[in-house]
Amino acid sequence: MTVPARFVVFGEALTDFIREGDAHWRAVPGGSCWNVARAAARLGIPTGYAGAVSQDLFGDEHLRLSREAGLDLRFTQQVDRPPFLAMVVSKHPPRYFFIGEDSADLNYDLARLPEGWLEAAEVLHFGCISLVREPHAARLVALAERAHAAGKRICFDPNYRNLMDDPRYPATLARMAAVADHVKVSDEDLSGLFPGLDEAAALRRLRGLAPRAAILLTRGAAGMRLLLPDREVLQPAFPVTVKDTVGAGDASMAAWMASLLAEPSASPEVHVRFAAATAAVVCAHDGAYAPTRGEVEALLAR
Repeated sequence: MTVPARFVVFGEALTDFIREGDAHWRAVPGGSCWNVARAAARLGIPTGYAGAVSQDLFGDEHLRLSREAGLDLRFTQQVDRPPFLAMVVSKHPPRYFFIGEDSADLNYDLARLPEGWLEAAEVLHFGCISLVREPHAARLVALAERAHAAGKRICFDPNYRNLMDDPRYPATLARMAAVADHVKVSDEDLSGLFPGLDEAAALRRLRGLAPRAAILLTRGAAGMRLLLPDREVLQPAFPVTVKDTVGAGDASMAAWMASLLAEPSASPEVHVRFAAATAAVVCAHDGAYAPTRGEVEALLAR
């Protein structure tokens, strides 16, 4: 019998085409929201990835890895539409563009969600470019607002990308922040979302949009800050030999929610420490690695 999904993640899955040389590109399954879902499932939380993938080798690979991670595949749809692709022209500095007109991610049918899913779910995640790409973006924002009104917790990761340099996005950011219980941003996200503001001023702007949310600020090697409405928790980064930072932010969001769901009575310090340890495990691997709870707990025990 399938265990009902406690954590449901809405948003994009895509395939990154990463330029490794003048004539060589490497295809990697990804997408911020799919990364969050996959990481949460690997950490042992019953999770559904509510997104659509294509009916081809790219979508098949997403489904294979979703199945291996233990995701509830009732939430995932495979549709007869082209794959959504991110062309990463350069990693340092980051330069990229997206290919995906009427692609699979835009054709997720919310009416086909499993019966009773909202009653069973405890936390719903939204974020990244799925909240920019219409017409699905408007449907997701409306769903987040309905779920919030129904008493469900909302977590939100803006995860800045250049598609958000759109005059319509600030209104979306404000609507999502207003219903969010948990918001994760990186220092780089703040620079993109609030250009011209330093970190302190950008955080004040974000707090104004999300007055009741817990805000997790990730700062790479400088660690994390968890800003609660009444206090702040500082968490240093765990020292590891860094191979790749891809996916660390997504994994830290997944770990934050996984810790909250697994140990709801634990302190904020416990939750942010688990998130930081998970990010460290990811950084010690190549690519958007999704660690198990055992791997994270082994690092915490060291």
